[in-house]
Amino acid sequence: MSYLDHIRACNAHDLSGFRPFELEGHRLGWVRHALAEQLPGVDPGFVVTADRVTLAPEVRDFETRSSVLAHAARFLVETGAVSALRGEFYPVMPAWGAEPLMRIDRAVVAQFGTSAYGLHVNGFVRQPDGGLSLWIGRRASDREVAPGKLDNLIAGGQPIGLTLAENLVKEAQEEAGIDAALASRAVPVGAVTYRMETEAGLKQDTLFLYDLELDADFVPRNTDGEVERFELWPLDRVAESVRATKDWKFNVNLVVIDFLVRHGWLTPEEPDYLEIVKGLRR
Repeated sequence: MSYLDHIRACNAHDLSGFRPFELEGHRLGWVRHALAEQLPGVDPGFVVTADRVTLAPEVRDFETRSSVLAHAARFLVETGAVSALRGEFYPVMPAWGAEPLMRIDRAVVAQFGTSAYGLHVNGFVRQPDGGLSLWIGRRASDREVAPGKLDNLIAGGQPIGLTLAENLVKEAQEEAGIDAALASRAVPVGAVTYRMETEAGLKQDTLFLYDLELDADFVPRNTDGEVERFELWPLDRVAESVRATKDWKFNVNLVVIDFLVRHGWLTPEEPDYLEIVKGLRR
């Protein structure tokens, strides 16, 4: 394993197996050909041709478009392609900050290949010798995604209707028992992006990154059952674990690698340095 292996794994995909999902001149996502052929029978609002999936011209407003996607989501549950809907909705929009054109249940985002956004917080402690330690979460074994894998202190998808700041406060409380005052000290430090083909479809994700420096006596406390336990690891141990193992949730590898670059642990002396830096933002 290597740092670059993790980046490549998160960007492995073959778009020849997909059809663009477009609306109003915007490419919103990618749908596998087999699903694309089924969609007009699921809801007449879908219009499918040999080279794209779109919505009928009369399907104009936010709620009507969202209803068409909801029909498709229920179909995917009925056919067993999705185990259950989440009841949490993501915006479907042509770019970050644009007005959402519709909403989609989180459970079927990959099936439509629409862009999804989230936030990840690196909770770190500065040691007396100047070294850094990072709080690591062990995901609960009953999680549908990456059970038992290592994770950031705080992480969560970005649902429709919340600002990033509001979502950060919510996730900080749920995942680590951090109150709003402490969460507000988190510093935005950029983003990583990736495009990854999965069994479900295509994940096109942007993760907004934050660093949160914590006092030496701080101890996180999970409140939503997603994390079995937290551990404080020296950065050397974190770096070696990411480099040499598959113990981490797949996209958290990218977040940690970015942290290692920004804090000077991973330097240009690393042979793959330039490819690593470029690969974090596709």
